[in-house]
Amino acid sequence: MPAFIFLIFIAVPLIEIVLFIEVGGAIGVWPTVGIVLATALAGATLLRVQGLATWRRAEEAMRRGEPPVAEMLDGLFLIAAALLMVTPGLFTDSIGFVLLIPPLRREIGRFAARRMAASSCFTVYRSGMGMGPGGFEPDGKGARASRPGPIIEGEAEEIGGNGEGNQGSGTDPDSPWRQ
Repeated sequence: MPAFIFLIFIAVPLIEIVLFIEVGGAIGVWPTVGIVLATALAGATLLRVQGLATWRRAEEAMRRGEPPVAEMLDGLFLIAAALLMVTPGLFTDSIGFVLLIPPLRREIGRFAARRMAASSCFTVYRSGMGMGPGGFEPDGKGARASRPGPIIEGEAEEIGGNGEGNQGSGTDPDSPWRQ
């Protein structure tokens, strides 16, 4: 963590200063300032367009009954891109533009998700009658997730029947949700 803080507060401003000096020396002060302003404007425009497209994809995923995990990750990266592009500097603008490229953004998201899943420990709880205090009992293994994917926490209530097939209630007795 200290290396990360060093990178953010010392290395990034130094990189920005060096880039401003080099680019300003090569093309002049006002063209350099123009580039910084143009990248901020272009980034804001791209952010607005891609942000609206991401919002629409998230709404469609929710209409289909799917969790909009990829869309939420896209939104997070778009916010990071906006913050980087609003920050004056050529280096931060470059990183912001990389985050605005959808294939690169998705690949970075996949990498980050794999890293988080690999470094996380999940505990699985089962509920039911006689399981322990409050009806919950940990699996006792500190289980790691066997496959990556979104974790959705919630409660379910079985309606209409005695729980033994529910004939005539419209539920599928072979559904994986009934196991």
